Amino acid sequence: QVQLVESGGGLVQAGGSLRLSCAASGGTFSSYSMGWFRQAPGKEREFVATISWISGSTYYADSVKGRFTISRDNAKNTLYLQMDSLKPEDTAVYYCAASGVVVPMRSYEYDYWGQGTQVTVSS
Repeated sequence: QVQLVESGGGLVQAGGSLRLSCAASGGTFSSYSMGWFRQAPGKEREFVATISWISGSTYYADSVKGRFTISRDNAKNTLYLQMDSLKPEDTAVYYCAASGVVVPMRSYEYDYWGQGTQVTVSS
């Protein structure tokens, strides 16, 4: 059983930056592909980014490509999401998740989820 705890959310002005972290415990972190999803009020949860456990390859939603960077530190059992050039439409609860799939890009491919951290971008 893998436990995931996100941190780093908050309130930021448009154009600003935030770095989210996701601390993992209870499993072999390096053997899971990890991803970030987000859910805005009244909307479905959507894919943001993923990093493969095999190759370290990264994949992004078109809406965040070039602005967000996903990374991981297997020695620290921690996943990161660096968010730059933030926009009001990035406002959402951000979730990290763990998957045994090589390149998981859909929520049903993930086995473990964190509780989420709120990101609010003001205009």
